[in-house]
Amino acid sequence: MKVLKFGGTSVGSIDSLRNVNNIVTGQSEPVIVVVSALGGVTNQLIDMTAMAQDGSGDYETVLAQVDQRHRDVIAGVVPQAMQEQCRAIVAQFIENLHSFYGTLALNRDLPEVERHRLADAIVCHGEVMSSAIVACMIDGAVPHFSPNFIKTREQAGNHVLDDELTSRLIIDEWPNPVTGVHVAQGFIADDADEHFKTNLGRGGSDFTAALIAAALRADCLEIWTDVDGFYDKDPRKHDDARLLPQMTYTQAQQLCDAGAKVIYPPTLRPVAELGIPVWVKNTFNPTAPGTRIG
Repeated sequence: MKVLKFGGTSVGSIDSLRNVNNIVTGQSEPVIVVVSALGGVTNQLIDMTAMAQDGSGDYETVLAQVDQRHRDVIAGVVPQAMQEQCRAIVAQFIENLHSFYGTLALNRDLPEVERHRLADAIVCHGEVMSSAIVACMIDGAVPHFSPNFIKTREQAGNHVLDDELTSRLIIDEWPNPVTGVHVAQGFIADDADEHFKTNLGRGGSDFTAALIAAALRADCLEIWTDVDGFYDKDPRKHDDARLLPQMTYTQAQQLCDAGAKVIYPPTLRPVAELGIPVWVKNTFNPTAPGTRIG
């Protein structure tokens, strides 16, 4: 069994989502697919939160754009027989967002803790809507809701992963053995004590995928992004940049810690402890060999 994570650029357009469909359906073994929000949507959700908190009604225009974008994507990638159901799911989440933003706009004096919790609930919607589209797009895919098994606890004002509880709940969530195709959201989580929505931080979808791969002892974790893998220098700035076909966990971690934005830094720890290999591959160039980390 593999865990495949697709980032925002990989699920950001109709063409890229068709690539995702081909990659997933071309696998010869069971897969768990972890997805980010459509590219740019998380930033829009955050921007709309600020607009609503400032009392600006401009968030309504942006939300209409977000709604239309998801509708366009559904029309472009979801089979006809599933489109009505998929539109209804996304419409419900858009309605939730209308309600949340309205609450912020009309209650400017909300306590800070309530504003933060509303903001966290809002930003979760990007992954939920994109995962609904991917689950409807892939024939026979089984959807899962990540806050049911990715759990955090508040420590000094931060959301900190509860490793032990999360690992146990992941094992309970999936059948043993895993069969077919399953779809879950990256990034989003749930407070283990009070059950409000939290998250693993920007870039946390990689971390979600690694946690699932480690708990279920996956054969490998594949991070599908918009580059062919790790390079010895930034290929956008250096024409002689060389793709690195293989790295150790330590080498990859050092590059991540130094600012290489290929993998979210906390991702490698759960899989490195179990020796699960990680592949970095390009959704837009799926035949490229990629980089193997192990």
